[in-house]
Amino acid sequence: MTDLKEMKFNPEAVMWEELSDVRAVMLGATGGDGHMQPMAPNIDPESKCIWFYTNQNTELAKAAAKGISANLCHIGNDRDFHACLTGNLTTSRDREIIEKYWSKIVDAWFEDGKDDADLVLLCFTPENAHLWASTDSSLRFGWEIAKANVTDSKPDVGYSCEIRIAA
Repeated sequence: MTDLKEMKFNPEAVMWEELSDVRAVMLGATGGDGHMQPMAPNIDPESKCIWFYTNQNTELAKAAAKGISANLCHIGNDRDFHACLTGNLTTSRDREIIEKYWSKIVDAWFEDGKDDADLVLLCFTPENAHLWASTDSSLRFGWEIAKANVTDSKPDVGYSCEIRIAA
């Protein structure tokens, strides 16, 4: 459950916390004929980078090898947090990072494990984000809708903001 008070005072911290709990996000190059695709993120708030394992022969990896702008989108499991991030996408073969996030799940995708010649990391470095957080309380949601209908006001069921992510 997203902390709405924390979201108002420290949205970037909430963003990193929320993203660290997800199994998949949608990632894709901006512009062109590309499409977004589901990818499993490995979140590193300290370096402000989101790492992905992939095969170097994928279209996304080929594009990222040149350094591209990309978008990352997330819809929360509880539907109370959503994020759309823009930033840069590059590739890496940093052995330390490969080791850091390696798992049995990742291992299943690469025939030669960590030494697979086709293994490459994608590093998504977000620059901007639009974040939305809403209440997960049905009671509060219902109250706000009823109040808005009676008072001709907008319901207060959440908070959204745009942030710049400092390097």
